[in-house]
Amino acid sequence: MTSLVAERQLFIGNHWRDSSDGGVISIVQPASGTTMGTVASATRDDVDMAVSAAHRAFADWSQSASETRAHALDAIADHLEGRRAELVERTARNNGKPIAEAEADLDDAVACYRYYGRLAADGLPTVPVEAPAGCSVRKERLPLGVAALIVPWNFPLTTAAWKVAPALAAGCTVVLKASEVTPFAELALGSAALAAKLPEGVVNIVVGGPECGAHLTQHALVGKISFTGSNTVGERVMRAAAERAVPVTLELGGKSPIIVCADVDLDWAADIVAGSIFTNCGQVCSATSRLVVEADIAEALHSRLVARAEALVMGDPLDRSTTLGPLTSAAQLAKVEQYFAIAAEEGLRRLTGGTRVSGPGQFVTPTIYADVPPTSRLWREEIFGPVLVTARFSFTAEALALAQDTSFGLGATVLCGDGERAARMAAALRAGNVWVNTGQVVFPGGSWGGFGASGFGRELGLAGLEAFTSVRQTLAPSQWTAPRPSSRP
Repeated sequence: MTSLVAERQLFIGNHWRDSSDGGVISIVQPASGTTMGTVASATRDDVDMAVSAAHRAFADWSQSASETRAHALDAIADHLEGRRAELVERTARNNGKPIAEAEADLDDAVACYRYYGRLAADGLPTVPVEAPAGCSVRKERLPLGVAALIVPWNFPLTTAAWKVAPALAAGCTVVLKASEVTPFAELALGSAALAAKLPEGVVNIVVGGPECGAHLTQHALVGKISFTGSNTVGERVMRAAAERAVPVTLELGGKSPIIVCADVDLDWAADIVAGSIFTNCGQVCSATSRLVVEADIAEALHSRLVARAEALVMGDPLDRSTTLGPLTSAAQLAKVEQYFAIAAEEGLRRLTGGTRVSGPGQFVTPTIYADVPPTSRLWREEIFGPVLVTARFSFTAEALALAQDTSFGLGATVLCGDGERAARMAAALRAGNVWVNTGQVVFPGGSWGGFGASGFGRELGLAGLEAFTSVRQTLAPSQWTAPRPSSRP
């Protein structure tokens, strides 16, 4: 991977740069514990330079033709697609996710750039308005300015695409803060920007820790913030945005339920439940980590889930036989191990897992706890690991009460053979994404975001583009003649 040599630096104003103080961050491969390489660590001065570059570029880019933006987004997609094998390997090594999941991430990112390229070609939509009598009114969407985009480490290419693509389509310029845990895939967007011949400063990429992100969100020249990550950091981002009344989109945590009724095929249901909690080693904000299962089938479904969990193969993410990768960071490993200890203290019934795997790498066993009370911390708190907790229900109202017993509202799933009952359950669930009799299908033209502690604002679809704009209304008399200048003595 010789291209990594250039893509270990910050990308500011169409140039690759070392950090202003020469600082670097060592990046660890989570499957082996070995160092993958180093990346420049952005200082406050570097963030200032990136925001200033984006600010200078905004005037021209915000006025660029819709065809120009559409071509740029397609060119970014072409560049990523042309480097598919390399970027998939880079993602698998840096994140630890199995190569098939890394392939899906790359494909999702490419599809997102192409989708917003099509929207960009149509130009920003005008807003319908009924004008008062005798007046002409026009409402139009304008880009907000420099967009500060902060993305997490679990789906770096995908979440970057969800923010960068609509921001550019809207006419914003961007400063992307890549995670200091998994920066290498996102840094390829610098080369993609050059390949797309984007003007200097339209796309800038910095890598750094909390101080870097905090300075970016507080910067006086930033006109929009879009953040995906933890609730703790999200609160800080919200405070920073509130100080200057900057529009902000927050996509935060989740503790999503999956309701399974007794009239479903158990093997089909077990496949969906297992896929929804063990994909990406459970490091998914919408992971359905709370199983609410009808009592009549609970034991039978539990046994199938245990079998699927114990059949998962842990190992080298580049080996296609691997089906469960490691936790991506040492900090996340420590957090999951802490919840194993909490489960023991609470006396939860463990069906399988609950241990760290000995040897190199940050692996834990896929874990299931049965009949977990809603007072348990494992029921209420986001773990962000391959940990499933289950509870039983006998009546629909009980299932809904258990499912809704959370401060989060990002996702929910209903598996039910009775279509009318499934529809009633889905209609009662307060979540940004509800899947009925399917796994978690996510697509560029859809919608992503949550209620409650899961944040606010929406990504993907037309709403994702509109989030980077605000509305200007222009009103004038329908018949208007400029007044004659008054005579002067």
